[in-house]
Amino acid sequence: MKQEISHPTNNRRRFILMGMIFLAFIGIIVLTITLWKRNHRQDHLVLYGNVDIRQVDLGFRVSGRIKEVFFEEGDSVKSGDLVAVLDKASYEADLAAVTADLAQAEANLAKLHHGNRPQEIEEARATVHERQATFDNAKTTLLRREKELKVSSTSQESYDTALSEKLQSEALLKNAQEALSLTEEGFRQEDITAAQAAVDAAKARLQSAEINLKDTEVLSPDEGIMLTRVSEPGEIVTPESVVYTLSLNKPVWIRAYVAEPHLGNLKPGMEAFVTTDSHPDTPFKGQIGFISPQAEFTPKTVETPELRTDLVYRLRVLVDDPKGQLRQGMPATVHITLPQ
Repeated sequence: MKQEISHPTNNRRRFILMGMIFLAFIGIIVLTITLWKRNHRQDHLVLYGNVDIRQVDLGFRVSGRIKEVFFEEGDSVKSGDLVAVLDKASYEADLAAVTADLAQAEANLAKLHHGNRPQEIEEARATVHERQATFDNAKTTLLRREKELKVSSTSQESYDTALSEKLQSEALLKNAQEALSLTEEGFRQEDITAAQAAVDAAKARLQSAEINLKDTEVLSPDEGIMLTRVSEPGEIVTPESVVYTLSLNKPVWIRAYVAEPHLGNLKPGMEAFVTTDSHPDTPFKGQIGFISPQAEFTPKTVETPELRTDLVYRLRVLVDDPKGQLRQGMPATVHITLPQ
């Protein structure tokens, strides 16, 4: 019986063929997995959160007795609406007093700037002329007494009296001349600077009084709805007292949380749609406004069994709610289309 002998060349071809088949098989598997991932890749992210509407506590910046309040709980208010007012009598009196102080300070400053009146200057000059005449007369009398004393025609006492009158009139003349010089020169710059400072201080007190009077009124900072009315007319309040709590109509946010694996797909400005249980078929248009840079544990209000111990990132979705259908704390679902 003739035995077949395997040729080495045939074995090499067989191994090459088997290798090619194996590589083709691996390639088919890789391609299949890639196509499956592409077809099943998540392109839509759903987040759960709550409506977050800003609230403002309204109150007075000054103390006093409430005179009137103009809104009830649930009333709608517009920006700039007068909400409440204090009794203004004491603040109006303060304003009148500081207004008078300012007028007095400005009048004093104007006087210093203008200097002395011409009549005052002429009066000072007349005094100098009078004192000069008195001094000249006293000096002449003294010379006469001195000559008489030499020939013993007058007494020493008479000479001493003439000398005293000459010295006294000389001192009065000097004093009148200095007064005339000051009157002609006007007031010192230091006095004018001090008067200007008094005017500035009075203006500052006037501005403060005007601000205090204005702060006896509370105005609505924006459109919204009155949630609570805390104070009533006749009540004494301080700057720390809350009179109303206002829920603002804008902005309306959805406070939601996203897990770290999805964080890289989100960025501020991305479009989002929001639905609620009360309006499941009417989505609200919005966009991502803020993504927290700091991780935190999932809040109990939105946690799921899968995310109970996971770290998440807080984000806010700004929602367009023109009809005011969203309410504070309302559960909401956020739908975000992820980039391909």
